Amino acid sequence: MSSTQVTENGFGPEAARSLTAADGESVRRVGVVDVGSNSVRLVVFDGVARSPAYFYNEKILCGLGKGLQETGMLDPEGRKRALSALHRFAALAKIMQVTVLTGVATAAVRDAKDGPAFRDQVERATGLSLEVATGEDEARLSAKGVLLGWPKATGIVCDIGGASMEMARVEGGKIGARSTSPLGPLRLAAFDTEAEQETQIETEVAALAERVGGPTQRLFLVGGSWRAIAKLDMERRGYPLKVLHEYRLTAEQVLETCDWLVDQSPEELSKLTDTSLARLELVPTAARVLRRVVQTMRPEAILISSYGLREGLLYRQMPASMRARDPLLEAARHMEQTRARFPGFGASLYAWLMPLFGDADREELRLIRAACYLHDITWRAHPDYRAEVCFETVTRANLSGLDHEGRVFLGAAIVTRYKASSNKGLSEDILSLLTPERQAQAETLGRALRLGAMLSGAAPGSLENTKLSRDDGTLTLTLRGPARALRGEAVDRRLRNLAMALELEPLVTLSAR
Repeated sequence: MSSTQVTENGFGPEAARSLTAADGESVRRVGVVDVGSNSVRLVVFDGVARSPAYFYNEKILCGLGKGLQETGMLDPEGRKRALSALHRFAALAKIMQVTVLTGVATAAVRDAKDGPAFRDQVERATGLSLEVATGEDEARLSAKGVLLGWPKATGIVCDIGGASMEMARVEGGKIGARSTSPLGPLRLAAFDTEAEQETQIETEVAALAERVGGPTQRLFLVGGSWRAIAKLDMERRGYPLKVLHEYRLTAEQVLETCDWLVDQSPEELSKLTDTSLARLELVPTAARVLRRVVQTMRPEAILISSYGLREGLLYRQMPASMRARDPLLEAARHMEQTRARFPGFGASLYAWLMPLFGDADREELRLIRAACYLHDITWRAHPDYRAEVCFETVTRANLSGLDHEGRVFLGAAIVTRYKASSNKGLSEDILSLLTPERQAQAETLGRALRLGAMLSGAAPGSLENTKLSRDDGTLTLTLRGPARALRGEAVDRRLRNLAMALELEPLVTLSAR
């Protein structure tokens, strides 16, 4: 196992390093140990990919920052629990043959008087070197994590931890002004009254807003407390798709939920979610902070990010060529490579279908290409459940660069690829995230995928002597040379179904050449 080496200013913008082990061996697994003010976590990524592949993820809520405001020291019990967890994480990293392991400590270790002693103790006991991030380092890394999911993001990233809260401005994928504050729920617990807490929150949020450039149209929320609030909002609203990443809310929705949360007990909240009681104890305080952030920043859209500091570390170490790739398409292509019967056919299918979608914009073409990559990934499922399994897989997959409407669109399209009965039997609540028009468009795409897969058997090179075209009210399938033998009743039927969806007349032409 190797550890990356970081200079004193190693978290700065000039510190991007290639992911290469110290002895030059190729990187297979990348590990991050994140020692936060509330939680201590190990995340192992399966190599370096534009869309992160989580090989292992374990979290312990240690509460290192509990009481820090009053004592200036790490919580003694939290310190013991953190050291025990780090012992385990170091051992796991060796067992998993992690090639590069990076340890990062944030606000509690940074600000505590005994932070340096704890860091030394960790290194002596486990061999893990903890690099202590400044507040601006945290803000920058969280922003990089957001850029992993939204490559061209523009807005404000707001990351809350146990003992601090950071903000960073992003503009077209570039990171600008950033700052930190002592607004973590563990620190705010030191105030005797809610009024004192609210005064502190108002003062610190106003200062943060000024330092990062004031109001914003889009607010990206990073951190466990924000995710806990989002999960509770989903339950409260009866939201059908339980995927936190890219969960989108309006300012009005957030303020309404925060007003409700500040009066709830952790025990009452635990009836609505599987979030741990230790995390829920922080939620009312975090809701007060979020309420003030929204009131101050006045965003039009608020988006939950599952990616933060840990993913930011991964992103920081990617070469520019990898950062430039589309995260959705990279993830979909990887799923095809590992799960489809004939990896690589998706690209051929996409090119074959292009005459049908000549008017599609860039975002629509991304979804069509992703659907082509994903169209065959559940072929091993039982035929009676294949369509439903594919829908579940696609809508709940670890995909970034894809909003919830896009997830459901892809899922609905691939359901139609597997069965003629389209979306019958699927949850109407989830399908309601699509307008009727978008449902019809997903069905049309699915019928096109179904035709291409049936015609060719999804085998490499099988579409070379075939062509699909549309003009003058006709959908024409041309079969040339040896491809003429591919015509059959099933092909004719699927061509008719696709033509019907496009309001065209089907036609098959056969050519010797």
